[in-house]
Amino acid sequence: MQAAEILGKLVGFRSVVGLPNNDVVSWIRGYLESHGIAVDVLPGPEGDRSNIFATIGPKEARGYIISGHMDVVPAAETGWTSDPFRLRVEADRLYGRGTTDMKGFLAAVLAAVPKLAAMPLRRPLHLALSYDEEAGCRGVPHMIARLPELCRQPLGAIIGEPTGMRAIRAHKGKAAARLTVRGRSGHSSRPDQGLNAIHGVAGVLTQAVAEADRLVGGPFEHVFEPPYSSLQIGTVKGGQAVNIIPDSCEVEFEARAISGVDPAELLAPVRKTAEALTTLGFEVEWQELSAYPALSLEPDAPLAALLEELTGREALPAVSYGTEAGLFQRAGIDAIICGPGDIGRAHKPDEYILIDELMACRAMVEALGARCTA
Repeated sequence: MQAAEILGKLVGFRSVVGLPNNDVVSWIRGYLESHGIAVDVLPGPEGDRSNIFATIGPKEARGYIISGHMDVVPAAETGWTSDPFRLRVEADRLYGRGTTDMKGFLAAVLAAVPKLAAMPLRRPLHLALSYDEEAGCRGVPHMIARLPELCRQPLGAIIGEPTGMRAIRAHKGKAAARLTVRGRSGHSSRPDQGLNAIHGVAGVLTQAVAEADRLVGGPFEHVFEPPYSSLQIGTVKGGQAVNIIPDSCEVEFEARAISGVDPAELLAPVRKTAEALTTLGFEVEWQELSAYPALSLEPDAPLAALLEELTGREALPAVSYGTEAGLFQRAGIDAIICGPGDIGRAHKPDEYILIDELMACRAMVEALGARCTA
């Protein structure tokens, strides 16, 4: 099957983040097994979605991981000019949810499988396909934890997020959390009888803004834009009417961290201020929504040199968005980002990828396979 045909199959599966993914997992498993590839389906703790791990070549040797996620963001935004879950072909563009982020990469890799399976590989290529990446990389940690039983220590991992087929060596880490504060409702004419949850949260918001302002002063890592860690208040929800004392308020925070900084630690002062509200009679709940570490691969790393050779282009130092690559690196596996498409097309109506981009990615994967025959 050609990459475009495979992409049409993948786009047709509504594998939206946070929902069951058995249909897309079953199709990919069947496709790989039809080419003689042994597949491990690894259910997550949710019970209704799974990761996939498959090996092409000798399991006893050290090889490379080719990694991508099977989930996509929802397609509820206005502006789509066709069904987002049905591939539309116009000239050299392939439209549909996930074409760029990142089912296009999966399609290119799967299209290369027949050729890879026929190669006399001396080093294996492992396909590591995850779920719920779009919810903060929730699925891949369960697969990474099982790698010691699935393969020998990999030589490196290539994460196929859209980079225009330019290798990327670094990205920031991220942590997100939801704070829920509960007070006591009542009529606004008797504030003495209620406990205003929004008033309680006000001090937490002030703390968050202060932390955000402090981070602007460094430390710095100039490969990033901006070159410092950041913190923001993303959403605030609370209250029913102006004359009702609000009994609850919900706030979501996000922190993005440069290399060497734990993004969850950036939120720690905010959490401490929030939890102190219990002394005033409020109920406080702090829920971690997502967390993944930064990626930082040295310029002279063998994996960076390999990707530069395979793509014919110099690796770029960093991108502003996050990926699963940092989690592989934290597990002791060198990781790099390289895939087809442009991140600027992702998460938008009429998301698309170019046929030439799929072909370039397939060629890169097949070239990697050829390297693994030496």
